[in-house]
Amino acid sequence: MAALTGLERVSGTATRPRRAWWRGLVFLLAAIYFLVPLGTAFWYTVYTPTAGVSLSAYGELLTAEGFVRSLSLSLGLSVATIVLVLLLTLPAMLAVRLFAPRLRPVMEVLCTLPLIVPPITFVVGIGTALRGGTDLLAPTPFWATLIAVQDPAFPVVLVLAYVVLVLPFVYRSLDAGLRTMDVRTLVEAARNLGASWPYVLMRVVVPNLRSALASASFLTLALVLGEYTVASLLGYEPFAVWIVTVSGSKGQLSVAVSILSLLLIWLLLLAVSTVFSRKKGGK
Repeated sequence: MAALTGLERVSGTATRPRRAWWRGLVFLLAAIYFLVPLGTAFWYTVYTPTAGVSLSAYGELLTAEGFVRSLSLSLGLSVATIVLVLLLTLPAMLAVRLFAPRLRPVMEVLCTLPLIVPPITFVVGIGTALRGGTDLLAPTPFWATLIAVQDPAFPVVLVLAYVVLVLPFVYRSLDAGLRTMDVRTLVEAARNLGASWPYVLMRVVVPNLRSALASASFLTLALVLGEYTVASLLGYEPFAVWIVTVSGSKGQLSVAVSILSLLLIWLLLLAVSTVFSRKKGGK
């Protein structure tokens, strides 16, 4: 028995260096895959054959025409999309889990349906509906509402479109979070203690879904900041459309903006993951 135990220890110590070697190799390949294109793009932004190495492209960011406006528009659209999609999805998922569990497959199919619809088809349908609705609702009071949701200063129609596009990712994130907790027991316990439904949602369910909510929020943020097709074909100019527009005349500036936006998203993800890991450690 002692010999067998010693043999297991030796084999365990022998497999550890192999696992560490494979992990290091995978990490190295992943780093090369991600960092080499990023480094190449950065070199393109700082080097020209005539002027040599210069950071002038990054110095032009704040003074570039349309940069602040497009970025603030995309951030506003991101916040509105995150709030709206969470307000629609989370209560619906809780209601299905608590009161109609047989409808979970139906809800899953409906929430993942946007994945099989091409964005170009989706935006063509939106444009056709807006044009037809404008003519149809012209004699009615709803015409002003239809015009207001298409306001270029803050196009609400883009928020509605983005909610549909991010719905599959938000659903998967929240579903993974809900699977890790006993929702029915927590809700019944809170309700038996006299808690109202808003209190149960905000003080019982949401704190246990912090990681899932953060994941859904940052997936939405990344999609909205990088979405081009819908906004461009509908005639709006958020951040992604502005980058493509600038790239026609200022290639270095557009790549510099793309790199900074990517680094900003990475820093936000790192900050959120650090905060949640500290909270879990504190518990």
